[in-house]
Amino acid sequence: MEIIDFILHVDIYLESVIALFGAWAYAIIFLVLFAETGLVIAPILPGDSLLFAVGVLAGGGFLKIGVAYSIMIAAAILGDTVNYWIGHHVGPKVFYKDNARFFKKEYLEKTREFYEKHGGKTVIIARFLPIIRTFAPFVAGIGKMHYGTFFMYNVAGAFVWVTSFTSIGYFFGGLPFVKENFEYIVIGIVLASFIPMGIEYIRYKREPKTVKELPEQVTYEDIQETFKKEDLSD
Repeated sequence: MEIIDFILHVDIYLESVIALFGAWAYAIIFLVLFAETGLVIAPILPGDSLLFAVGVLAGGGFLKIGVAYSIMIAAAILGDTVNYWIGHHVGPKVFYKDNARFFKKEYLEKTREFYEKHGGKTVIIARFLPIIRTFAPFVAGIGKMHYGTFFMYNVAGAFVWVTSFTSIGYFFGGLPFVKENFEYIVIGIVLASFIPMGIEYIRYKREPKTVKELPEQVTYEDIQETFKKEDLSD
């Protein structure tokens, strides 16, 4: 259980990770971000808060900002790329089963709705939304989104996401208030990142029962039709 807690909260324990593993901390940062964006079963790993924590510690001289930044950009781009191709090749198979422990069709439906509303920009917007961030490239793969279009949004989203949170940590991490309340600020970022999802959940609970039942009924054809309608599909 301690190992699981450590992995799930590596953002909070990052300074200890650096002290224990030295330069290998960069590899750990890469693997966590890669898994959070690239593995559809790992949406609960730290994302926004880890970027912020890296920025803070880089600003304090614990990490080299250039190396850390490059590694995180690479992890974000590669993670989404792998997730896209997983969805492209094995995504349709998930519709043969009901909701699994780590894979709920309601997440697919919510992500599909984002694509229906925002088109390809969903790949960028999703970077700032936990859970949707992990499912956006997967659903793009299922819908056979033009890979060139997906890659363009993938790279743009990675740069915007990594740069924003890392910069905030790097430039404001030296403030006494941030230093003294680092753990609470990281937790606050995690909670704040779920506010949009909370708002959506409240809206969902207020909808009529017939509407609430729809998310679990999403089909492979629904997703493909969404991408064809938005002119995003091959």
